[in-house]
Amino acid sequence: MICLNVGFFHDCRAFGSTSRARLESKRNHQIQTRLLFSFPYFWRCSATLPLMAEVEQKTKFDTNSAASLVQDLRDSFSSGKTKSYEWRVTQLKSILKLVDDREKEIVEALRKDLSKPELESFVSEISMTRSACKLALKELKKWMKPEKAKTSMTTFPSSAEIVSEPLGIVLVISAWNYPLLLSLDPVIGAIAAGNAVVLKPSEIAPATSSLLAKFLEEYVDCSVIRVVEGAAAETSALLEQKWDKIFYTGNGRVGRIVMAAAAIHLTPVILELGGKSPVVVDSDINLQVAARRIIAGKWGCNNGQACISPDYIITTKVYAPNLIDALKCELEEFFGKDPLESEDISRIVNSYHFARLMKLLDEDKVSGKIVHGGQQDEAHLKIAPTILLDVPEDSLIMNEEIFGPLLPIITVDKVEDSFHVINSRAKPLAAYLFTNSKNLKEEFVRSISAGGMLINDTILHLATSTLPFGGVGESGMGSYHGKFSFDAFSHKKAVLYRSFGGDASARYPPYTARKQRLLKALLNGSIFGIIHALIGKD
Repeated sequence: MICLNVGFFHDCRAFGSTSRARLESKRNHQIQTRLLFSFPYFWRCSATLPLMAEVEQKTKFDTNSAASLVQDLRDSFSSGKTKSYEWRVTQLKSILKLVDDREKEIVEALRKDLSKPELESFVSEISMTRSACKLALKELKKWMKPEKAKTSMTTFPSSAEIVSEPLGIVLVISAWNYPLLLSLDPVIGAIAAGNAVVLKPSEIAPATSSLLAKFLEEYVDCSVIRVVEGAAAETSALLEQKWDKIFYTGNGRVGRIVMAAAAIHLTPVILELGGKSPVVVDSDINLQVAARRIIAGKWGCNNGQACISPDYIITTKVYAPNLIDALKCELEEFFGKDPLESEDISRIVNSYHFARLMKLLDEDKVSGKIVHGGQQDEAHLKIAPTILLDVPEDSLIMNEEIFGPLLPIITVDKVEDSFHVINSRAKPLAAYLFTNSKNLKEEFVRSISAGGMLINDTILHLATSTLPFGGVGESGMGSYHGKFSFDAFSHKKAVLYRSFGGDASARYPPYTARKQRLLKALLNGSIFGIIHALIGKD
């Protein structure tokens, strides 16, 4: 995603050229890490100024504070209380109660942070958080139950099982674009798996971050579930600590920093990143339905500020005019003749991202390619839904994740040519196809590698709890949602049970010819070989 939600980058895309990260490590019973960052541009980024003063007013959270916090959590976790079914259920019910009790405050916080329409806040944040909680409560006992595993003739007689045990202390670094859901959804999985958790919400959504800091610890067991607010210093201090897992949602640049910090302690990570999610549109479709579903996934989801939002469309040169006309028609029906006045569309999160999007749109080789939209209101951080046709492949808009209301359309001679366009780029978090062709569907699934896919719709796979949600390659690693969240925060412990009976002398020296024949037959799984070894002579 383009959401630069880790505090030390605050939302400045200039990180790539104006920052440096140096890892200094020393051994004093364990490797310690100090991440040192310099940000010339950071301090000039207008979006940071109000937060700088606010952070300074709060109690300083430094490396020592982070270390003390982690130690307190380890002490609480070591008591074993998080492992019980009853404790996990109590915490999940408490989160559900928080969302129920504070729904109005949540809606208001999302309005302040993103001007999110109330219905969108309910559907994409509140309702999905509730659903994740309710599913975990319903299935938790089943998830916690050890899984039976088959054994082989080599270990006969025996039985085996896989036991899910909590990893320990986990860090969740959240994102600003869905600041409630992307904070609480992984926390729900971590709690269900029996872990202690520290949540670092995104400071770029300050109202929601403040709400979570105020209320989460009020509702749950704060001896093992904590919230840390802040920006550069706080996030850096947290990343210096040894965690048992780090869950990060954001962009690839910051993901690399998180992974580097985790590597010092050999800490596993889940990186929920993003990328340029393509939409392939064939000609044998219900065009009105397809246009509506593309609009819902693009502009109806936080005005394009979503990691699985359609990033660009690929269709044929012949069909492109029909698709553009359909999109224009439906956009006007959804958002009116002046979409900047619509109350059903979110604003851009802050002035930095507004300027970033305008830079993409104002590039010389792109500005003349607008076929619809392009209106803007900088004072209110609004950009109208904008469609562009045949932007150059080497343009900025085609070489970074857009994460906003701009939608380029790329044309090809044949729809099958779209596969090459997609495969020539980094693997996306999502890939979409609109077609009625069975062969094209099969070829799309077979040929395209993406975190997830959806045929004849957009984004809805996110709401399917029986499917894992996560990236591949540069779009991320690891997955969650439903039981996959439980598994993401669990260690799958292999356990083999044997009795004292059935002890075979053949496994012990001296290894006679007969023992060798028997052992080889056992390892090869040859029944006849075993019989022959048993009845034969040395």
